[in-house]
Amino acid sequence: MKSKDLQKLVLSKYENGDGPTKIFRDLNGAISLQTIERWCKSIRDTGCINLSTSPGRPRTIRTKAAIRKIKNRVERRRSVSSRKIARELGISRTSIRRILKNDLELQAYKIQKEPLLTDEHQEKRIKFANRIRTNFRKEDTMNILFSDEKMFDIDGVYNSQNDRIWAANRSEADINGGIRQKRKFPQKVMVW
Repeated sequence: MKSKDLQKLVLSKYENGDGPTKIFRDLNGAISLQTIERWCKSIRDTGCINLSTSPGRPRTIRTKAAIRKIKNRVERRRSVSSRKIARELGISRTSIRRILKNDLELQAYKIQKEPLLTDEHQEKRIKFANRIRTNFRKEDTMNILFSDEKMFDIDGVYNSQNDRIWAANRSEADINGGIRQKRKFPQKVMVW
């Protein structure tokens, strides 16, 4: 529950005649008794809970200006890493991560690989599947032997381990480059 919601709850309970101790017990210790007593005193004096300044230490790193800077960086280039942003701005990686996840509500999505299929490829796949289903019996498929082999891709292998897209959801990540298409038959070398 957020602080404003708790303040409204305490206000309504206090107006219904509950004392600070009863409110504290009803909330199961979600707020300290001293805070509830201070809020009840504020209600008696002014009729509402007024906090002139927000309690706690003022923000030094997660300021609105820093959040705006990081938002602009991510909007310019969605695949930038949080480490790189931290290095460029001189802010710790954990603060960058908190800003991205909590303040901007973004999630890091891994780039997905999918085959680059044309209409011709899809038709050939359907024909092949139908041919196997109609021409092969189950006993025939038991005679197929698979051995140990290794394929090396001449075009290079794409490693998505450190490549992320910052987006609010998966569909937005897909639009902003979250899918990497791979050719169906790239040149390869097989080693037995």
